[in-house]
Amino acid sequence: MLKALRQRKERRRLADSLGDRLSHQARDPAFYADCGVSDTFDGRFDLLVLHGWMVLQVLRSLGEGMLAQALIDSLFTRLDDALREQGAGDMSMSRRMKTMAGAFYGRLSAYDAAPDEAAMAGALLRNVYRGQDDRIEQAARLAKYVADARARLVQSRLTEGEADFGPVPKQQR
Repeated sequence: MLKALRQRKERRRLADSLGDRLSHQARDPAFYADCGVSDTFDGRFDLLVLHGWMVLQVLRSLGEGMLAQALIDSLFTRLDDALREQGAGDMSMSRRMKTMAGAFYGRLSAYDAAPDEAAMAGALLRNVYRGQDDRIEQAARLAKYVADARARLVQSRLTEGEADFGPVPKQQR
């Protein structure tokens, strides 16, 4: 019993560490300035989900389903905290969290269904850029970043709480 409690506590610690890392990466100003992601709650949510999806993919490929679930739990705790910081009351939290969960899992499904960079760019255009046709180039740049970041994550020590996404794409000037 004590061993199980220690393992659960360690999984939570690792998930929180991964959550910190992917949250930090998703907040990089280059995503907003150079990739054209909207610097709003929705834009930050989309980048958090995108980075979460990349980490979840690698964890699942490693057979780390329990750590993947702990990461999801950690991410939703962060989202709950963010909504409360924005002033959401207890009465609306259930509805808002349900909406966010639907958006979260919908995006995971869309990204799972993208077998290559072109399909990923399409999924990103629909989700991150809300279908804005003038964002095609930025969606392609973000899709390239996703491919590169996933390759780096495979080499990371995710099961030790470390995640290396690599550099954020910068706009060529």
